[in-house]
Amino acid sequence: MSWLQKIMYGRYGGDYLSVFLIGLYLLLHLTSLLPHLWVLSWVALVPGLVAILRMFSRNIPRRRAENAKFLKLAGPFLAWCHLQRARRKDKDHSYFKCPNCGQHLRVPKGKGKISITCRSCGVSFEEKS
Repeated sequence: MSWLQKIMYGRYGGDYLSVFLIGLYLLLHLTSLLPHLWVLSWVALVPGLVAILRMFSRNIPRRRAENAKFLKLAGPFLAWCHLQRARRKDKDHSYFKCPNCGQHLRVPKGKGKISITCRSCGVSFEEKS
């Protein structure tokens, strides 16, 4: 076992909320480097310390509950980010939104004008792929 595994044994570790807090710390710290904003370097310590304390916590059920609340709030935004990432990586398909239910649909590129049927609600509509 490595020394880090020994230290982290029985502790909560990282999750989405911890990553968000560390990102917030970095954003505030980099912003504090601008002139006349040195106070932000002290404010940035709060999310950084909270993230570290959460990672080393042994109260795992409470940390999971905190992360679940965070994911409930940030879940739609995270899903949107994952969809945008998939769209950028997928060069072989076009993505459309169903006009009836809002479901995102994937169709092959380069097929011309095609009729798309939504799997959720069954509505058909025509789009150019």
